[in-house]
Amino acid sequence: MNVLIVGSGGREHAIAYCVAKSPKADKIYCTPGNAGIAEYAQCEPIGAMEFDKIVAFAKEKAIDLVIVGMDDPLVGGLVDELEAAGIRTFGPRKNAAILEGSKAFSKDLMKKYHIPTAAFENFDDPDKAIQYLKAEAKFPIVLKADGLALGKGVLICNTLEEAEEGVKTIMLDKKFGASGNTMVIEEFMTGREVSVLSFVDGNIVKTMTSAQDHKRAGDGDTGLNTGGMGTFSPSPFYTEEIDEYCQKHIFQPTVDAMKAEGRPFKGVIFFGLMLTEDGPKVLEYNARFGDPEAQVVLPRMKNDIIDVAEACIDGTLDQIDLEFEDNAAVCVVLASEGYPVSYEKGLPITGLDEFKKHEGYYCFHAGTKLAQDGQIVTNGGRVLGITAKGKNLKEARANAYAATEWVQFDNKYMRHDIGKAIDEA
Repeated sequence: MNVLIVGSGGREHAIAYCVAKSPKADKIYCTPGNAGIAEYAQCEPIGAMEFDKIVAFAKEKAIDLVIVGMDDPLVGGLVDELEAAGIRTFGPRKNAAILEGSKAFSKDLMKKYHIPTAAFENFDDPDKAIQYLKAEAKFPIVLKADGLALGKGVLICNTLEEAEEGVKTIMLDKKFGASGNTMVIEEFMTGREVSVLSFVDGNIVKTMTSAQDHKRAGDGDTGLNTGGMGTFSPSPFYTEEIDEYCQKHIFQPTVDAMKAEGRPFKGVIFFGLMLTEDGPKVLEYNARFGDPEAQVVLPRMKNDIIDVAEACIDGTLDQIDLEFEDNAAVCVVLASEGYPVSYEKGLPITGLDEFKKHEGYYCFHAGTKLAQDGQIVTNGGRVLGITAKGKNLKEARANAYAATEWVQFDNKYMRHDIGKAIDEA
């Protein structure tokens, strides 16, 4: 098969790694890709939002399967355009990707179908939002831009003054662009966060192994929100009992709700959960693999990713027995100093060949490119995801941090406490 992957981050590198392992994959392409993906795929300089060019390229190369990794093209309707051109595509259509594309939509869906989540109100008028904050809010409280914001459109406000400033930031200053035209105000939940990625074929859901992300830029969960600074899998806090509850009250009900709304979902639903004292509740939905969650979940998956993707497209996921290795994985993101605000690009990276010498160690490229002289250089805030397996989480964590020493570039920055919660479990 000729396979096309759409995206350019660590998640797409992890997908490319899995596709390359499949005996069904003949030729792999990626638009636009990065320097790491280029090891497995022919990368083409077509942007993920250049739908016409992607469709034309898929036709030209006789692509048998497209896997859309990124949120923007999914929410924008790339799957619809590819399918209209007769190209098999793994990922939700536009009317289903709204599950991630609009937080207001997803919160209303959860309310309507009694799926446990934080109490909330939606606002499209900043004055009414502030009136609500003054009259009814309990602090701390959470403000969320409705649309996509690179994982950064969430503000936790401890006081009324902070919340008023947050409304201004999101709705008036438009820090997150049009994503802030509507805003969700919701109660602040406490507990352990867990990410559960799942495959969905429109009717049924099959969950992958659990994971936990670390969003803040600094050690001890300090600093600004980022796209994710590291992750581990599985989560020791996600027990069989919790899984049973989530399957019954969250996972399948979400798939059923989307079908009932005339928006059947095919692809990956990422369930961001908070394990509260009152039981698991939905923090957020994503309509694709998480990044960096994919970098710890996919290397542990035993199944052929093409078989699973095709089953989701064809509605035959019930015939797939999802299997994961009985081990653990930890991913530590190497970023450029200054991320997520401002940072230098074009810095040479050394030590990447070391990963070819060690089994169970992976270097997933997120923000890299090939310079004209053939040198791999930094090209983003999150540069590399250093992933390692181990027989348990502590071993995987030690392995991942040891492997971060193999790679060097100027202004290399990372958190030193990824998976520290493991030690407390």
